[in-house]
Amino acid sequence: MLEHGGGLIAAARRYGIPREQWLDLSTGLNPQGWPVPALPASCWQRLPEEHDGLEAAAAGYYGSVNLLPVAGSQAAIQALPLLRPAGRVGVLATSYAEHAHAWQRHGHQVMPLEPDAIDAALPTLDVLLLVNPNNPTGQRFSVDTLQGWRATLAERGGWLIVDEAFMDCTPGESLAPQAGLPGLIVLRSLGKFFGLAGARVGFVFAWRELLDILREELGPWTLAGPARAAARIALLDTDWQVTARQRLAGDGTRLAALLAEHGLLPTGGTPLFQWLQRADAQTIHETLARRAVLTRHFAAAQSVRFGLPPDEVGWQRLAKALAELRG
Repeated sequence: MLEHGGGLIAAARRYGIPREQWLDLSTGLNPQGWPVPALPASCWQRLPEEHDGLEAAAAGYYGSVNLLPVAGSQAAIQALPLLRPAGRVGVLATSYAEHAHAWQRHGHQVMPLEPDAIDAALPTLDVLLLVNPNNPTGQRFSVDTLQGWRATLAERGGWLIVDEAFMDCTPGESLAPQAGLPGLIVLRSLGKFFGLAGARVGFVFAWRELLDILREELGPWTLAGPARAAARIALLDTDWQVTARQRLAGDGTRLAALLAEHGLLPTGGTPLFQWLQRADAQTIHETLARRAVLTRHFAAAQSVRFGLPPDEVGWQRLAKALAELRG
């Protein structure tokens, strides 16, 4: 299995520090997530039903009716490779590893690419798969650039798949409103911005025929009733969304400045995380872990990702640990 952030139990065991003493910065989730209210008993007691308002709420939030709710974007990541013959799939060399893993498992040839090599490689690809903004590098691709690549791929039946898990802070850059165009598949999730990773709620945006095939592949009741109920309310809570975007923009800037202040100038990032690529990344990760501060280490890319502290106590703990890191 691939390694992910949020492995707090494993970290507690490895370093011999009780779980409750950790400052977990490893996930890139909004640490002040949407406050889930009490849910009606019926959502626990009845089988989930479509057209309960979730699809309409999602269409309003994301700007497209061409959608399919799924059990987190991971469900789509694992199913999409089954929906076309084996081919050549371009992915960013440093990105969310589950994408490449899923396509390789089903016989596709995965081609790791640097961002500046995509144009040259595009004629050789059947699928181009990007995370935008990219995780963990923070790399961003413009709507015009992505649509140009989509058009080129679609001319020969190819796909552009864009995972927008970290797009909620900058919704104007999303391709979801253009879902329905040939060859365009967009993945969204409530895990990061809303801080609802445990609910396992995501959406696939695409042309209707593809969504129908994917629905058949995944089967009925892909989302639990409580997850559907909570997601619907969260997607309609525009006041919380506006406030969260403003707060996260400030917190992202604060984190970048704090790291730079301690000699760790970020290489890239988003409002939800900052990324450092440097030769001593593993040392930074290990040293902070011994102080019960958990970051996300990417060994292949010699880098480390910092998520946001949840409160002022967390910010002060991080500042203290960074000061001790410098000696």
